[in-house]
Amino acid sequence: MHPNPAFRGTETAHNLVFARERGFGVLALSAEQAPLISHVPFLLTEDGAVADLHLVRSNPMARALSEPMPARLVVSGPDSYVSPDWYEIDDQVPTWNYVAVHLTGTLAPLPQDDLPDLLDRLSAHFEAQLLPKSPWTRDKMDAEAFHRMLRMIQPFRLHIEDVQGTWKLGQNKPSEARHAAARHMATQSVGSHTAELAALMQSSFSDPTKE
Repeated sequence: MHPNPAFRGTETAHNLVFARERGFGVLALSAEQAPLISHVPFLLTEDGAVADLHLVRSNPMARALSEPMPARLVVSGPDSYVSPDWYEIDDQVPTWNYVAVHLTGTLAPLPQDDLPDLLDRLSAHFEAQLLPKSPWTRDKMDAEAFHRMLRMIQPFRLHIEDVQGTWKLGQNKPSEARHAAARHMATQSVGSHTAELAALMQSSFSDPTKE
């Protein structure tokens, strides 16, 4: 998380809404030589208390989780390079604006019997966002093939104890400079979803006077 408090004032509820809607993140677990990292889809409960996910059994992270362990789920949003020229004021330096939320807590294995329900909930969540389309369900699979695949993966639950967000949108710049940078950013593509980030920079959400 960025240390500047100007980028850290987002309410927990807003961070949770962002993470829930994104539904995909980088899971990190401490290990002896280097952190273990996995890229995972997840389901976050309405109260933000837990995130459910699954891992392939051959994943070193799954092998390490014979018992609950501290873990962090990093959920990234839009990001973009910011050229100093875009501010249209003097004496600025290059930077990178971005949105990120960290969900920190304890990651624990779930009973294997919980896996079919977790997979049903995951697919239903994402299939509902594919319009127009009739949702995929596991009824479309051969039952034996489905159960063979179940043996390859394991369900887990992250019990969330801390939620932190960075919304680095140029809040430390004058409003006119931030809006000018956003207008330039919207026409560029150095980063990810730059137009979305530019819109956030121009919204009241990024204006400290509206808090």
